[in-house]
Amino acid sequence: MLRTITNNFAALTLVGVGLAWFYPPAFTWMTDGRISFAGQQLLSLALGVIMLAMGLTLTFDDYRGLLKLPRAFVAGVALQYTVMPLSGFAVAKLLGLEPGLAVGLILVACCPGGTASNIVTYIARGHVALSVAMTMASTLMAVILTPLLTGWLAGAYVEIDRWNLLVQMVSVVLVPVVLGTLLNRLFPRVAEKVSAVLPLVAIVLVILIVGGIVGGSKAQIMEHAGVLLLATFLLHLLGFGLGYALARVLGLGAIAARTISIEVGMQNSGLGSGLAKTPAFAAQFADVTQAALAPVPAAISAVWHVLIGSLLAGWWRRRS
Repeated sequence: MLRTITNNFAALTLVGVGLAWFYPPAFTWMTDGRISFAGQQLLSLALGVIMLAMGLTLTFDDYRGLLKLPRAFVAGVALQYTVMPLSGFAVAKLLGLEPGLAVGLILVACCPGGTASNIVTYIARGHVALSVAMTMASTLMAVILTPLLTGWLAGAYVEIDRWNLLVQMVSVVLVPVVLGTLLNRLFPRVAEKVSAVLPLVAIVLVILIVGGIVGGSKAQIMEHAGVLLLATFLLHLLGFGLGYALARVLGLGAIAARTISIEVGMQNSGLGSGLAKTPAFAAQFADVTQAALAPVPAAISAVWHVLIGSLLAGWWRRRS
């Protein structure tokens, strides 16, 4: 059952977004900030659980293995943090996006690869181990690179508090991932049992987060639907296309290239929308209306990347 749900993650995301559109209250409780535990909003805790789920699947040997740096791995991670951020900035400029939409698009473009990319790579008969390694590396590097790149590129629209974003990345990404790995080391049997369920929990949480952003931003999405759909579509089209093309230019094989394409094209949209939704990030905008727009591109991005990724995976699978 878990494998069936995992393999249909893209379809479930689309269903969740559809439900959120027609009945927002079923999802907005996750993202509207009304629920909190120990001073932490439910959204932040949900992001932490998603990252904890990833950490539980890792060992410290996996971290050491990243030091071997095979060519495909280095190329993939480098493309992740060049193709997507620059594409996000270029699309925002090309379409003349409003500051809120532009900052939100750039933020999600500067986020690490999403764990959904591992699922899509499996379906596409790509190199799953390479995909997992790239997701892991880009997630760890995001603690530094996401604040730096967002501050640099989105700084053209609004002054980004890099330090606050760094603190958010450490608490939401680094601490849960390392904690999960540590629990896996100290309590392997318990971690094995828990990690059998956590992927399902992570999928449900991602769908709830994306649905919550879409449901809560329904009015803004309707007002900016055309440019918003086009901007996020172009972002991921460039990610998938350039990821594959540049990997081939670098002399990598077709399997590695399709893996890099999927990894570059699919972002951690849940993280992007969650970061943009935090009060500290919203406070950087002088206009409340623009602050409300910032989380929306990441939510729409989640729909596009699973849709494009799933279509590509199906096509590549048939070709294989």
